[in-house]
Amino acid sequence: MTTDHGADHRVDTDVVVCGAGVAGLAAACALGRLGLEVTLLDKRPTQPPLWKGEVLQPGSLNSLHTWDVLGRLEARRAVRLRRLVARTARGQELMAMDFAALGGERPWMLAHDYSTILECMAESLGPTVGLRRGVLVKDLSRDAGGRIRGVRAVARGTALDIRAGLVVAADGMSSRLRKLAGIDAAPVAYDHRLLSFELPGTLPVGDEVSAHATDRGLVMVYPLPDARIRVYVQVRTDELRQASPAELRRWCERLVGQVPALAPIAELLRGNLEHHRFIPVWCYRAPSLVRPGLVLLGEAAHVVHPLAAQGMNTSIGDAEVLAARLAAVDLADGAAVDGALRGYENDRMSRIRAVHTMSHNAARMMTSTSLGGRVLGRRLMRGTARSSRLNHLTTYNMSGFGIRPLGTLDRLVQLGVLPDLRGRSFTAPPLTGHLPGSAPQARRDSRDSGKKS
Repeated sequence: MTTDHGADHRVDTDVVVCGAGVAGLAAACALGRLGLEVTLLDKRPTQPPLWKGEVLQPGSLNSLHTWDVLGRLEARRAVRLRRLVARTARGQELMAMDFAALGGERPWMLAHDYSTILECMAESLGPTVGLRRGVLVKDLSRDAGGRIRGVRAVARGTALDIRAGLVVAADGMSSRLRKLAGIDAAPVAYDHRLLSFELPGTLPVGDEVSAHATDRGLVMVYPLPDARIRVYVQVRTDELRQASPAELRRWCERLVGQVPALAPIAELLRGNLEHHRFIPVWCYRAPSLVRPGLVLLGEAAHVVHPLAAQGMNTSIGDAEVLAARLAAVDLADGAAVDGALRGYENDRMSRIRAVHTMSHNAARMMTSTSLGGRVLGRRLMRGTARSSRLNHLTTYNMSGFGIRPLGTLDRLVQLGVLPDLRGRSFTAPPLTGHLPGSAPQARRDSRDSGKKS
């Protein structure tokens, strides 16, 4: 409902979601399917193309299927990736995560352009969701008791006063709303960046992500739809700054010499050096996810190294768990909403912490450029590959279905200090418990989907 209040336009809604990236769109999809009226805002008039968040883990696909997103992605030729393989610079396999070993209905990753993923999610928003672009959120609104009750925004010079039972802050790593809510965050930059290339062509093995642990750090390659290849190369933070075309060509020749596994795509790389972007790499976790009337989702709450492809997938999990917590809550009851938010925080903090630890450990194994770090990382990966139990456990953790942390004894097995006695009789367990996409979708009976106009 929209009304005029002086120079401001007043908008009343159940939920206002700020930010139309993956986290915001996922929240709008999940909450809209509860029958809630959702107002989704984004400051950008249009979505710019970004080279990020291109790989969806198996654990996200059930949610995307429930929200009618998965079929749209596959209709646009999304690529199924069945394995994530760690390799040497020459291409020898160190460790392979085969998602088919987990079973389940969709045992694969899915790759597509980030902008296409966003488009498919936006097309899947339900009838109770309204997406408004070009709206800059300036401040939070609070009631007399200090509880957050909405946001103040500006759209094309018009001030908006948007009142809501819940504010979802999905406005990215530099979140304005997180700061306004008084939640501190200290993003930490890794000591390297990723240089990304997009090449025309196909890979000899078209259904896997190959992550090469090299003396120069990580080199990752995987296919994209429409006969394209994504390449990520680890570079120092000061490497290739303002490099001339000639310097970039010389750098490319050194890279191909250092990583012989790139030989099948070396000519493609040489011919497309201008199609590149630098990607800074950060990590952090917000110390809290909620304030009365407000919840942080996605990169407003957590950022991890992109190697393990967990950031976008964790954001989708955030939205699904939030919807499950709110499924039986009256959004007009602030106390009930805040109780649900505390439950959400309890649900998610341990999972976000575990994903953060897993992603950081994986990044250290693959990106270390010190001799000791490289030797240790490769020893851990080979040790994992030797144990069917640890390999299955690692694959499960990477899949997005859940986290089963490795213990001290597991680390000693990885290092070859102890034999894997538990692995001798290991049988892969079936996927059990809560899976993404199985959150309650029913809404309280009193809500009429046509109630608001």
